[in-house]
Amino acid sequence: MVFANLSGSLLYGNNIISGAIIPTSAAIGLHFYPIWEAASVDEWLYNGGPYELIVLHFLLGVACYMGREWELSFRLGMRPWIAVAYSAPVAAATAVFLIYPIGQGSFSDGMPLGISGTFNFMIVFQAEHNILMHPFHMLGVAGVFGGSLFSAMHGSLVTSSLIRETTENESANEGIWFTSLGISTMAFNLNGFNFNQSVVDSQGRVINTWADIINRANLGMEVMHERNAHNFPLDLAAVEAPSTNG
Repeated sequence: MVFANLSGSLLYGNNIISGAIIPTSAAIGLHFYPIWEAASVDEWLYNGGPYELIVLHFLLGVACYMGREWELSFRLGMRPWIAVAYSAPVAAATAVFLIYPIGQGSFSDGMPLGISGTFNFMIVFQAEHNILMHPFHMLGVAGVFGGSLFSAMHGSLVTSSLIRETTENESANEGIWFTSLGISTMAFNLNGFNFNQSVVDSQGRVINTWADIINRANLGMEVMHERNAHNFPLDLAAVEAPSTNG
């Protein structure tokens, strides 16, 4: 769809969540589409030329960075496991940005460069390929969760020590403790520190901020969460509803 390239622009009413660099038009297919191949810059932008430009330069950059990691390890007499570990996200990016579009016959099937665009890519991928039932996906999920587990075990040892690392008035280990404290306070619904309230002017009129979007999204997720047990968000079912713009 040629017109799909315009729908992701911030100029067309999208925000930081829905805005994206939309993949190159299906009319271009797999053709190399640099800016000098288009009749004008407007045509190049209209057909999603920036997607190819960004993706191809990105893949070249991360591949070179992986080689640089190997080179530095070699020069320092280290084994090459840093570069080997980095090859996993490089392979993942290459798969969704290059291999999959080549297999499907068009760069328009690549993953959009945006938050909502990524989720849309995942949903369409599942609909067309049922990837959740593929053993490789199952192994990948197990690997990601396993990596998170080992990272958590490593991080707990590295960042939670009681030895002072900076000055006597400052510790590099306070961050992870405050994270734990935040989760613990949420256990008792102590939401007073949250930035939940809308910003209002002297006349009481709401000034739109990203916090209002998050608040509305929270209400929507609360409606859908355990919907067999809760038919209405607790915040809205309260005697005095919170001040939420919208």
